[in-house]
Amino acid sequence: MKLSVVIVNYNVSCFLEQALNSVYKALRNVEGEVFVVDNNSADNSLEMLAAKFPQVQVIANKENVGFARANNQAIRLSRGEYVLLLNPDTVVEEDTFEKCIRFMDETPDAGGLGVKMLNGKGEFLPESKRGIPLPSVAFYKLFGLSKLFPRSRKFGAYHLSYLSDDEIHSVEVLAGAFMMMRRSVLDQVGLLDEDYFMYGEDIDLSYRILKGGYKNYYFPETRIIHYKGESTKTGSLNYVHVFYKAMQIFARKHFSQQNARFFNFFINCAIWFRASLAALKRIAAKLLLPLIDFLLVYAGMFVLARYWSSNVLAQRHTVYPDFYYYGIIPLYIIVWLSAIALCNGYRKPIRLTSVNKGIAFGTIAILLVYALLPETLRFSRAVVVFGAMWTVIVVDLVRYFIQKLHIKGYSFDTNSSRRIAVVGGADESARVMSLVQEMEPKCEFAGVVALDEDTAGNGETIGVLSQISDLLPLYRLNEVVFCAKDMPHRQIIDWMDRLRPFQVEYRIAPENASSIIGSNSIFTSGSSHLRKMHAISQPSNRRAKRAFDFFTALAMLFLLPLDIWFVHDKGGFVRNIFAVLAGRKSWVGCSLPSNADVAGLKPGVLSPVDAFPNNTFSSEMIATADQLYTQDYSVRQDVRTVARGFGRLGLRRET
Repeated sequence: MKLSVVIVNYNVSCFLEQALNSVYKALRNVEGEVFVVDNNSADNSLEMLAAKFPQVQVIANKENVGFARANNQAIRLSRGEYVLLLNPDTVVEEDTFEKCIRFMDETPDAGGLGVKMLNGKGEFLPESKRGIPLPSVAFYKLFGLSKLFPRSRKFGAYHLSYLSDDEIHSVEVLAGAFMMMRRSVLDQVGLLDEDYFMYGEDIDLSYRILKGGYKNYYFPETRIIHYKGESTKTGSLNYVHVFYKAMQIFARKHFSQQNARFFNFFINCAIWFRASLAALKRIAAKLLLPLIDFLLVYAGMFVLARYWSSNVLAQRHTVYPDFYYYGIIPLYIIVWLSAIALCNGYRKPIRLTSVNKGIAFGTIAILLVYALLPETLRFSRAVVVFGAMWTVIVVDLVRYFIQKLHIKGYSFDTNSSRRIAVVGGADESARVMSLVQEMEPKCEFAGVVALDEDTAGNGETIGVLSQISDLLPLYRLNEVVFCAKDMPHRQIIDWMDRLRPFQVEYRIAPENASSIIGSNSIFTSGSSHLRKMHAISQPSNRRAKRAFDFFTALAMLFLLPLDIWFVHDKGGFVRNIFAVLAGRKSWVGCSLPSNADVAGLKPGVLSPVDAFPNNTFSSEMIATADQLYTQDYSVRQDVRTVARGFGRLGLRRET
């Protein structure tokens, strides 16, 4: 037996299926075996393995035992001359195993081997080659010196960024996503250290291989896609804590006692430093745009109020008091910005419709409160109206320039639909096209790019693969789906690399699979339905619902002398207005209390069926209406229900 492939899986069934498809293609000319160790996945991983890969040797754990222990379980049962640890979120080229084994056979001092890894966008992953995280190396990485001076042998030692990405090198650390090792070396230096649960075990084993007198090699003559490599939250507090705790284990094992104590002290300081930095960064990121909005709106309104006071009020022998400039105007702006936040105007992706909706609601709220104030505090409606207009201009311009300047960290919803090219043969591209149309409700255009002239010709074909560089701008395509049944993975990776300047999204449709896998995303044939499930539970929808409740209740309170005559139970109407303002009720909720509890909704004055007051519904139909309301929720549903059931807004349902 030449090669044993070991994959540890945890809740990534679709990724695993694609990885195994690529593994078995790469094993066609290699005598090998495949192990999958499942760490108690809650998805259908085991069922998928039994149905599609019965030849895989499966170890089904009843708990998540961690990466190291799970790998060791399979390694102890394996029989290959070489052992490959492979992540489930990877795709290997068809000749990857042959090339790696040939190199290992020809290089007797090679104890371990890693390859060139690309993320789901075709970009090189720097963790393909790494150095030992000595205290100095960790310091340079933690404090950003490795990014500032990537070509420096001293500062770039963590990712060995001074070495060419396209040449074979002797390196210190291999990545656990693809780690091929000689069995005789494992017998000598030992298996993965099970003291590590996640992170660090690959560094530890790589270091022990070096100490055993062997070398680790970076081998870029074959490539793999590692989807998750691009999405690891390396700046998050959890990652920093777990990763550097693993480094502390490494230090205790391999450094002297004095150096280990120093390293651990340094790591603890680093954890607190990175945690503080991450917290400050998150706070700054959330407050920066509102602060810019506030300052610019205030500057304009200050000038506007000064002008109005000097040129309009002065003719009436009055002026604005100082506290109007330094108290009232800032209060107006806070109301506008708060309303923008309630309408999700500060959420990403940024939507100008949400921003302007918030300003409109804020203006209504200001004017409603203004009308209730005593005469001495009614300064000028004109400044409020002109201030609202100025606010719309300023905040929209700020976002326009942010979008044009492509400022990092700010994404915009341009309402651009997906425009997709499916690359493959006639039969498979037709199958994948039907999946795309089922999964992508926003798909504005989808065309087939044939592999060559011989397979072109059906009505959906827009060109051939050799023309794709011209087809992308011509049809304004922003996604490319490759059919893995018709294209070797090596060819797919080649095209991902060649098309990088176009900045399109890539996905791969595995053979005989009802899923399309993209960069850190999985789309299955049922995903379009699942996206609708319990839409009411999404934070953005909850905020929008609360904003609708609050501002409509405020408007009804202001117009109470008029609107109360259209409601049957007038006392109940007044009580409901104050209950909605206080957040104890919502204008629209579920008919059945049990459904409201499941969805986490406040008791509703009206229910979805109250939009049809002249109809009678069975209990089954009412339950279905509740389910559809929570699944497909939008503010429009509340608007329609309140408008149609306005006369019943005095209903006294139990809270």
